[in-house]
Amino acid sequence: MNTAAAAAPVRQLDDRTLEELRNAAVKILDEFGTSATSPQLLERVAQMSDGFGETLRHHCRPIDTADGLFVLRGLEVDDDAVGPTPAGWATAQDSGALHDITLLLLASVMGNPIAWEGQQDGRFVHNIVPAPGHETAQTGASSSVLLSPHTEDAFHPGRAHLLMLGCMRNHDNIATTAASIRKVRLTDEDIDILTRPTLPILPDDAYAEAQGYTDQTPPAVPTLFASEEGMTLRFDPAYTPLEEADETYRAAYRRLEDELARVSVAVSLDPGEILVVDNDLVVHGRVPFQARYDGTDRWLKRASVRVPGRRTRPLAEAGEHGYGQAALEAHAA
Repeated sequence: MNTAAAAAPVRQLDDRTLEELRNAAVKILDEFGTSATSPQLLERVAQMSDGFGETLRHHCRPIDTADGLFVLRGLEVDDDAVGPTPAGWATAQDSGALHDITLLLLASVMGNPIAWEGQQDGRFVHNIVPAPGHETAQTGASSSVLLSPHTEDAFHPGRAHLLMLGCMRNHDNIATTAASIRKVRLTDEDIDILTRPTLPILPDDAYAEAQGYTDQTPPAVPTLFASEEGMTLRFDPAYTPLEEADETYRAAYRRLEDELARVSVAVSLDPGEILVVDNDLVVHGRVPFQARYDGTDRWLKRASVRVPGRRTRPLAEAGEHGYGQAALEAHAA
């Protein structure tokens, strides 16, 4: 049973819009023969996305509900044609290349796609699959443990505003979890405590080079921020050294965790569906599952998007060192 419609607002793409999107993706793939991003391919993606009609742009409009997310529906994935689920991101190569380009086109309508020099070889679309030996890690390659609710790339001031998760395969209806800060109930005292920059958020296991960064002291960052648009958050408990804070702060943080758990929803995507998450409002995770490593496991595509001019974060973030990690932008400002 697909729970996406019940757990998240749905935006349904019509046939004409789907044809427009598919034709653009096919044209780019035919021209370049790969989805491995290059300046030339990214430039063509930008050109194609600029030509899309108003209907597609309306479907890609900013998230406009307190849920902080929506599911874009209508794309198709042929389970046989895409081949087996890759054994890991490093072996994925051009698996599902047409869907990589489709995700990039949609991301370019929503904002500016970004990538990271230190993650998945700088690719702009990541393959999220279970990997042997990483079953218990707090990264997208895990499987047998709960992937704790978190802000994507919370350690970095240049993290995405929007996160896109496109489903390629999900035979076992494995759910992504999501919880919006706009749905929680906290006391004024807890909000006051959590808006103070008290603890750092350290780089996660997907950034080996960042974990070895010792040039500067890790910056203390606020967990909550009262922006003009409403409350936002920056949250990753698995990589936050809570033991370094006093009991008052730890208690407020635990109450936030409890509230996020209370309002959490489970979104089980079908192939072709794309979950779009506001990374400033929503923490996301994943329920545990048993990986088979037989080519039929859950397979998602991930794209990250910055929205130019958005003001949902403290200005002080601009001075953070980002643990030496640099974001790559698809389109020059």
